[in-house]
Amino acid sequence: MRFQYLACLMLAGLAYGQTAPPATPPAAGAKAEPSASAVPNKAPEIKTGPDDPVITLKGLCADSTQQGDACKTVITRAQFEKIADALQPGMPPAMRRQLATRYGWALKMSVAAEKRGLDKTPAFEEKVRSARIQILAQELINALREDSNKVTDADVEDYYKKNTSSYEQATFARIFVPRAKQIPPSVVTPKAGAKAGTGTAIKTSASQPPTAAQQKAAEEAMTRVADDLRARAVKGEDPDKLQEEAYTAAGLTGNPPSTKMEKVRGAALPANHRAVMDLKPGEVSKVVSDPNGPHYIYKLVGKETLALDAVKPEIRSLISSQRFRDSMQSFQSGIDLNDAYFGPSRNPAMPPAPKGAKPPARQDEDPD
Repeated sequence: MRFQYLACLMLAGLAYGQTAPPATPPAAGAKAEPSASAVPNKAPEIKTGPDDPVITLKGLCADSTQQGDACKTVITRAQFEKIADALQPGMPPAMRRQLATRYGWALKMSVAAEKRGLDKTPAFEEKVRSARIQILAQELINALREDSNKVTDADVEDYYKKNTSSYEQATFARIFVPRAKQIPPSVVTPKAGAKAGTGTAIKTSASQPPTAAQQKAAEEAMTRVADDLRARAVKGEDPDKLQEEAYTAAGLTGNPPSTKMEKVRGAALPANHRAVMDLKPGEVSKVVSDPNGPHYIYKLVGKETLALDAVKPEIRSLISSQRFRDSMQSFQSGIDLNDAYFGPSRNPAMPPAPKGAKPPARQDEDPD
């Protein structure tokens, strides 16, 4: 029991110890030495047998009558590897050395702690109980993950047949139509006869933001443009030419975006765009308008279904992940907390905004 709690602390310490310190630049003219991270972490050739000692703790012995060099604790290679593999299978050599050092001093300290009776305190008993719960929970997680990874070829093939449409990829010509037409800034001129003070230039104009009516008219204008471009795309006009016209109609300068979208799968499209995967080659979609965003027009150039062999790893991973989530669901649900004691629940990803703070501007809005 003591070892399980000790093992948790050692493994946490080892993980923390993997952070490399900042590198110190070599002195002028000095030859730079290769850093530890640059040296390949190759496993050394093992020249010890399973029963050979790999750790010797001098001054630590179970028999109190032993003195001097006779008082020691020896840990064999087989015993140490059992510890290392329990903590982390395939532990790198450098970490094994750290573990051996930490295990050595921790074992000595634990014996000293027992002599003081520190293992008899209520806090120790509770920590051991908590550590046992955590270790058992982690062991179950590992077992559930191992079970979920047992995905057969028949499982993969069955999933592929039931979800073939998910493995279609299409090539589109997509026309991007800005949400609103650019509105020239209105100009406010100074009153006649206004004079500037000494050393101050007279302001001749100032821009004003567009009114709500102007913004609405600008958006309606581009909605009509999108409908017109879609009708012309149906008649077979070149999507690249229509894309240029969309930018010109919006009053935008610069190069318009490319219309080519090659080998796109439905899952890569926004949810309200995925219906375009049902188009036939040569067909043009309706105008797809994002909420408070631009308009899009899709023309399907071609579509193909990926072969089963090409998506086997993806499907295997997907089935495994879903099985693991399903197996964890029963443990993660049905936990009620007393809000009167713990306080109301909050989304950890969304901390409360400071008082008086304004919400940040949306990042998914396209500038018009």
